Amino acid sequence: MKFLYELFPVVLFFIFYKIYDIYIATAALMFATYMQIIIAHFLKKKIEKILIFTAVVVTIFGGMTIFFQDNAFIMWKPSIIYWVIGAGIVIADKFYDKNLVKISFSSQVKLANKYWTNLSLSTASFFIFLGFLNIYVAQNFTEDTWVNFKLFGMTGLLFIYVILMGLYITKVNKD
Repeated sequence: MKFLYELFPVVLFFIFYKIYDIYIATAALMFATYMQIIIAHFLKKKIEKILIFTAVVVTIFGGMTIFFQDNAFIMWKPSIIYWVIGAGIVIADKFYDKNLVKISFSSQVKLANKYWTNLSLSTASFFIFLGFLNIYVAQNFTEDTWVNFKLFGMTGLLFIYVILMGLYITKVNKD
C-alpha cells in the first residue's frame, strides 16, 4: 500500500499529461505531493524528511516549469532528487558515520556491517545513475518518451533494484 501511496503523484502526473499537457500535469504533480503531506500528517502524525524535500523540489521546479512554460525544469526534478539522495547516503556514511540504508532497514533485516556498507554504496550509486539516466532520456528523446520513461522506466528500475537488494540480502544471510 505504501508503494501505491508513494507512486500516486507520478501516476497522476502521467494521467494529466496524457489528457492535457505537461504544464497541467506539473500542477497535478504539485497538488498530489501536497496531498501526500496532508495525508501523512493526519494518518502518521509524522512527515518524513524525504517527503518534505521532495515537496520543496517539486514546488521549485514545478513552479518554474509553469511560470516560464519550460518543461526542462520538471524534467530535471527527478535527477535533482536522485542525486541528493545518492549524495546524502555517501555524505552521511563518510562524514557522519551513519549508514542511512542500515538505519532504514535494520529493523527488518540483520546483516554484518560490511554488507550494510555494500548496500549503502550500491544504493547511492544506483540513485546517482538514475539521475544521469533521467537527464539522458530527457535530453535525447521526446517529451512523451520521457513521461513514459518517468513512470514505467524509473519505477521498473527501482523495482528491479529492490529485488536485487533482496537477493543480495538473502545470499549474504546464508553466509
